[in-house]
Amino acid sequence: MPVTKQDVVDCLAKVPAPDGRPLPQSGALSEIIANDGKVFFSIGVDAAAVKSWEPVRQRAEAALKALPGVQSVMIALTAERTAGSAAARPAAAGGHGHAHGAPGAGPKPQPGVPGVGAIIAVASGKGGVGKSTTAVNLALGLRDLGLRVGVLDADIYGPSMPKLLGIHGKPETIDGKRLKPMEGYGLKVMSIGFLVEEETPMIWRGPMVMSALTQMLREVEWGTLDVIVVDMPPGTGDAQLTMAQQVPLRGAVIVSTPQDLALIDARRGVAMFKRVNVPILGVIENMSHFLCPHCGTRSDIFGHGGARKEADRLGVPFLGEIPLHMDIREKSDAGLPVVATEPDGPHAKIYRDIAARIRDQLAGGAGSRAAPKIVIEA
Repeated sequence: MPVTKQDVVDCLAKVPAPDGRPLPQSGALSEIIANDGKVFFSIGVDAAAVKSWEPVRQRAEAALKALPGVQSVMIALTAERTAGSAAARPAAAGGHGHAHGAPGAGPKPQPGVPGVGAIIAVASGKGGVGKSTTAVNLALGLRDLGLRVGVLDADIYGPSMPKLLGIHGKPETIDGKRLKPMEGYGLKVMSIGFLVEEETPMIWRGPMVMSALTQMLREVEWGTLDVIVVDMPPGTGDAQLTMAQQVPLRGAVIVSTPQDLALIDARRGVAMFKRVNVPILGVIENMSHFLCPHCGTRSDIFGHGGARKEADRLGVPFLGEIPLHMDIREKSDAGLPVVATEPDGPHAKIYRDIAARIRDQLAGGAGSRAAPKIVIEA
């Protein structure tokens, strides 16, 4: 029988909080999600009490993993700031916090993912620019170039990879500790969308998102891969900062439409990655133009050439233009990405050409870098 929320609460009642009260009565628990043997929740405490609560988190995790019907457990210890306190430092599951340090404090290098040659982020400053579709087709383009490729769907609030790749089902666990990634079209794939139902809202605070991302990277049996393509959520928030801190990213690809409004946000994305010392592999102009399928007339619906000009202005590579086309949209909605299902078509060639430019940059790079320290200036 699958574990229920009440089963989780009953189990946690046997775990004492630092003051001796049963954990569910401590007032520190977030909403508990129990779905298909996967358990997710956070423990929110004052920043000054993190050390006393981390053993509690560990005991709660161990108790739940021993509960019949539980396949995996994800518990985030969330350190809240109180009035007059220093900045709260979120402690991710496993007790490894990653703080906003003061200038001059030495950054603690973070290791890469064992067996993975490079990790790159595909990001955008705003939503609606086709970033996820671009990410999955670029991953397939890298696969066609002979690389062993994984895809991490880092958009916790709006995971897209299960639908874009037409992958269904739940990941298996290895020895009850590590997840086995799903597979589709020759890619190894991990997404929070495989662990919860499609319509389940992910009402999580930033530290829990950080914890989930860290676990999906480091507690997944990726095997030997040349590259993991990370489909980032839009914007410049927790997920991007977490990836920059926790993983030695080899670079970031920025996706934008030619529209001025999108380019403003793309600039923020480029600036954010530069600020945390992540190389910009280049900018892609998506939905660059539209060719009428009936008369062949070209329409620059969102303008044209804006991303190229912006890349030149910022001094970063321009990787290419991808048109707005019905085939790309229809194939994506059907879980049949064009690079995999129409490999000889013109769109697949565009994605592969861009993927080749990314591959060449990775091959010519200086190797892994230490993850930077994020510094918040007053």
